Amino acid sequence: MATERLSSIIRHLAPGSSLNNIQSKNPDDIVITLAVRTPLTKARKGGFKDTSLEYMIYALLEQVRLKSGVDPALVEDFCLGNVSDAKAAYKLRAAALAAGFPNTAGASSVNRFCSSGLKATADIAHAITNGSIEVGVALGAESMSIGGDALDKPFDEVVLSKSQEAADCMMPMGWTSENVSKDFGVTRDKMDEYAAESFQRAEKAQAQGWSTDEIVPITTRVKGPDGELKEVTLTQDDGIRKATTKEGLGKIRPAFPQWGDATTGGNASQVTDGAAAVLLMKRSTAVKLGQPIVAKYVGSTVAGLAPRIMGIGPSIAIPKLLAQLGITLADIDVIELNEAFASMAVYCRDTLALDWTKMNPRGGAIALGHPLGATGARQIVTGLSELRRTNKKILLTSMCIGSGQGMAGLFVNEQ
Repeated sequence: MATERLSSIIRHLAPGSSLNNIQSKNPDDIVITLAVRTPLTKARKGGFKDTSLEYMIYALLEQVRLKSGVDPALVEDFCLGNVSDAKAAYKLRAAALAAGFPNTAGASSVNRFCSSGLKATADIAHAITNGSIEVGVALGAESMSIGGDALDKPFDEVVLSKSQEAADCMMPMGWTSENVSKDFGVTRDKMDEYAAESFQRAEKAQAQGWSTDEIVPITTRVKGPDGELKEVTLTQDDGIRKATTKEGLGKIRPAFPQWGDATTGGNASQVTDGAAAVLLMKRSTAVKLGQPIVAKYVGSTVAGLAPRIMGIGPSIAIPKLLAQLGITLADIDVIELNEAFASMAVYCRDTLALDWTKMNPRGGAIALGHPLGATGARQIVTGLSELRRTNKKILLTSMCIGSGQGMAGLFVNEQ
């Protein structure tokens, strides 16, 4: 173990290496000075079931203002990743104003499906790099109690007739999970084994208090059986099913029998409400403002693939990003790979030969939930917290994306 740790240190410090360059500290680096999230709660059942999207964003942004101590007038833009709410940009703008940020800051929303939170982070980071703004907040938020991403009617027949892959964009996500299972031999047994481990890791992390520093308490109101609204303060994720076993998951009936028998409510991501946020600026700005530097944003990329097997997107995006940055998986300390379905998580893990001990060490979306627009930002918050806990450095995040895409991002812990 000591020899392995020494080799890791030597590799990380090798002069002139790409990894060394990634970890270097320069005034123009884009850094994160705060990374926090709300608890994740069961849609239509959990703590946020009666909470509006705008209130969730407002409550989180108020925590960002209070915890960061940054002068609100210095924040020049907000970008929100959100999938299901067509009025998300309006709601973000109102929430930011309500949270105590002045009207001098702009606001926008972005939708790249399950990667929307990472896309928002990249957009704010790139705006700072280009000199458009100096300080910005990237968020991801989703109220799946209210909305979802299902298409309510087919695309135009002319569009569908021009390309089978265009028609495949209509496929429900559960169908694509079954395609991955069948096409690549990812069995129900492997999926249940994976899902059980996700639940067990999440249960352990919660019991050990590992997520305490990433979650901010949110006070909201929940309607009880009597129809009365009661004020509550949410402090932890409520979707973790304790004492979950592979054998228990094996008893759950298939969720999509019309397409296959491998995907179930136990080995797919939970339908969940939640939000996450990161505060970004240049290193020189953070130093000038006395802001604590939590992490460095290194880069991100997106890749496309066949819509019918959209789940394997990370297996395309991750190698692309690592090649761009000149590093390898051996350089990565923590991998946050979104568990949209166990089928895709198992495929990506095995195809890329990911070290399972590094991958989703606190469990993933199967156990914690997947608020669509929030996940890309939530993974950053969780991954950086885990790096701090274990005193490690490099975080890789990735997710599959509906309609056939994958995205990946890289971050360096500095705490």
